[in-house]
Amino acid sequence: MGKTMDRNVLFEAIQLIQAAVVPEHRVSNPMYRSSLAAAFLFEFLIPLVEAGTEFQNVGLNGYANSLRNSGPIEKDNGNLFDGINHQSLLLPAREVIGSSREYYPVGEPVEKAGAAIQASGEATYVDDIPSPSNCLYGAFIYSTKPLAKVKGVKFQSASPPNGVAAIISAKDIPKGGLNIGTKTIFGTSRLFVEDLANCVGDCIALVVADSQKHADAASNLAVVDYDLEHLEAPILTVEDAVERSSFFEIIPFLRPQPVGDFSKGMAEADHKIVAAEIRLPSQYYFYMESQAALAVPDEDNCLVVYSSSQCPQYVHSAVARCLGIPEHNVRVVARRVGGGFGGKATKSIAVAAACAVAAYKLGRPVRIYVNRKTDMIMVGGRHPMKITYTVGFKSDGKITALHLDVLIDAGMSEDISPALPLNIVGSLRKYDWGALSFDMKVCKTNHTSKSAMRGPGEVQGSYIAEAVIEHVASSLSMEVDEVRIRNLHTWSSLSFFYGHSAGEPEEYTLPSIWEKLAQSSSFYRRVEMVKQFNSFHTWQKRGISRVPVVCELMLRPTPGKVGILSDGSVVVEVGGIELGQGLWTKVKQMTAFGLSLIQCAGTEHLMNKVRVVQADTLSLIQGGFTAGSTTSESSCEAVRICCNILVERLTPLKESLQVQDGSVTWETLILKVLSRITVACLI
Repeated sequence: MGKTMDRNVLFEAIQLIQAAVVPEHRVSNPMYRSSLAAAFLFEFLIPLVEAGTEFQNVGLNGYANSLRNSGPIEKDNGNLFDGINHQSLLLPAREVIGSSREYYPVGEPVEKAGAAIQASGEATYVDDIPSPSNCLYGAFIYSTKPLAKVKGVKFQSASPPNGVAAIISAKDIPKGGLNIGTKTIFGTSRLFVEDLANCVGDCIALVVADSQKHADAASNLAVVDYDLEHLEAPILTVEDAVERSSFFEIIPFLRPQPVGDFSKGMAEADHKIVAAEIRLPSQYYFYMESQAALAVPDEDNCLVVYSSSQCPQYVHSAVARCLGIPEHNVRVVARRVGGGFGGKATKSIAVAAACAVAAYKLGRPVRIYVNRKTDMIMVGGRHPMKITYTVGFKSDGKITALHLDVLIDAGMSEDISPALPLNIVGSLRKYDWGALSFDMKVCKTNHTSKSAMRGPGEVQGSYIAEAVIEHVASSLSMEVDEVRIRNLHTWSSLSFFYGHSAGEPEEYTLPSIWEKLAQSSSFYRRVEMVKQFNSFHTWQKRGISRVPVVCELMLRPTPGKVGILSDGSVVVEVGGIELGQGLWTKVKQMTAFGLSLIQCAGTEHLMNKVRVVQADTLSLIQGGFTAGSTTSESSCEAVRICCNILVERLTPLKESLQVQDGSVTWETLILKVLSRITVACLI
């Protein structure tokens, strides 16, 4: 009290608040929370501090070492600094697209298919489908314990909550059916807990009520009777998993292989960093539309399931096996999905299967729209990891060897986790490490199963690579960009690390793209501007970087079907699902291009006659899954092949009509051909 606000008083205040703000035990990022409080105080008081006061041994929890500016304290208010030329370097705002009429309309900047109805709210997602008559609604009851025996479920009150029709659990799976909630190439995982809950979020039951509001309320009122006796402690960290040898097997063909001789590479190194550690946390999907499904009983022991899914084929198979009925008795429909990022792949299966079991047992339609809290608890997300690395490098920044010990937290079941090591290494190999070795373990823990999430493994691999590069640069006091350049692949090293996947020498364009990017963005000039800015600003800093990406693509077989109707309009089905990525738009463009090769009047406007329809697992079987950033292209190729066959069939009649009439329009051609055959093609 009564002190003049100067630098020393400010420093004392910061020390006091850092001593007073002590985060609770086991809270995440305690140092950050403490420093954040100090930073708020600093930001509030710094404008009041008088200019010209010296201030010794100042530190904001390690983020700044002094406030020893003898002149006026800078105010980062948008005016950079006096005396420095800070001319703005604006990039062109105009997008120039070079297209060719040769493949028209492929590559043309057209309006996205369905954009208007999405913008106006008219597009129909699963939860927008009108509820059928007598429809019920479901909400999940999940475990709140990481490892516990489940003895039963009851409600807080003696009588069931308002509107509750039933509680569906493992015992309600039909005779001959299987308790399946997820299905991947690595196997299946259960839908409902049978006796032992293995994680928080493990599905115990589905409460079904006459409205979604009543179902959600009832799930919150459910009381699960747990038994924790005679159980081992849950495995909650990857270190616990290592200690107890709790791992999932990595099948041989997905096990990545080391590159080069690590020991030799380390012997050639001038410097070494030993046992540095990186920890990568999980990440939730945050799709706009949470998990949703609607199951409607149909005649003759059949069931129609509307699912917000990236892989209707897997939903179809899992529902049939869960109910113990033939697959031809199940029909799964997916029109569009409101964002997926991998979370609507395997994780959508359990939601649809639970809906199906309830509808099958009760003989009434059942739908679920999972609330955001439940979705976040049950769905999982990106794989957390612990990475320990040792790297050797020359004094000029050239890395000679890298070894990684990677522990991947897969959660309680495999899902797609055994594929992650191969994906991680595939992304890591974007740099020439000299030699690359690793020991990767997929850990089984008592957490929700982690699943595919937007570049599963590739994102982590790229992060690890950049962390190593930056660590090396910091150790040598070099610019990070210079270290990156020294470790970019040559064609020889690319072939060494990627083998046959490297392609031909002329196809390796990363070095030329790297330099072209620098020139087009004025990168080096911007680097100098950043340095100047940082030298004049103590508390506000800027940065700039460019990062290479090398991605090994995998193309999967994807079906397609093109049908031409009597008025010349075209209907198309593909295995890929429209998730917002514009798949339908690309498919429409490819269809219009493929059919225009018939070269008759009217085909230049053919795209307006094309409609892509919803995925239907009984109409187009073996649709696969939409993932990996290649499904649009695979779907387009399937459609292109269909169109080629149709054009081949139509050409003889078109030529005969041209001889007879001189010219022929698209509509006339189709009317003539439909009088002779049914035009359809399936690939």
